Amino acid sequence: MSWTALVVALLWRCVREPSLIGPLLLVAWRFRRRNWLTRAPYLPFPAWEYVQWRMHTAYGDHHAVPPVDDIASYARWTWRLPT
Repeated sequence: MSWTALVVALLWRCVREPSLIGPLLLVAWRFRRRNWLTRAPYLPFPAWEYVQWRMHTAYGDHHAVPPVDDIASYARWTWRLPT
């Protein structure tokens, strides 16, 4: 699966499970690059190096793409944590 396919699958999952929208937005916000407002394209995307590190620590491969179920479970778990 590619990262684009993962995003499409997550969007489809949100259509089927609207309760997942809030948790996924929270995860996306927490993963954003620091000082994202100072660099083009001025969108809160995560740093690619950080994503690669997270994939390596979780799946043992820098280029792994996580399954949709893993992301949904993680998002719901973070939603329940106190901030």
